[in-house]
Amino acid sequence: MTDNHVYKKIELVGSSTKSSDDAIEQAIVRASQTLRNIDWFEVVETRGHIKDGKVAHWQVVLRIGMRLELDD
Repeated sequence: MTDNHVYKKIELVGSSTKSSDDAIEQAIVRASQTLRNIDWFEVVETRGHIKDGKVAHWQVVLRIGMRLELDD
């Protein structure tokens, strides 16, 4: 077993009517249901929808890092 890791990055967009943090959480929770070895994320972009002068919807673009399983 080696201490070196190789990662694959994918880009996701999480959304929420509550907050940008909730949008991030929703994306990670959903990705965790089908992806293995998720180790990290980075927020790339944040945007939202305005309705009646208030934030109605948050969208957060994030990159997820997945550690690849390597054969020994």
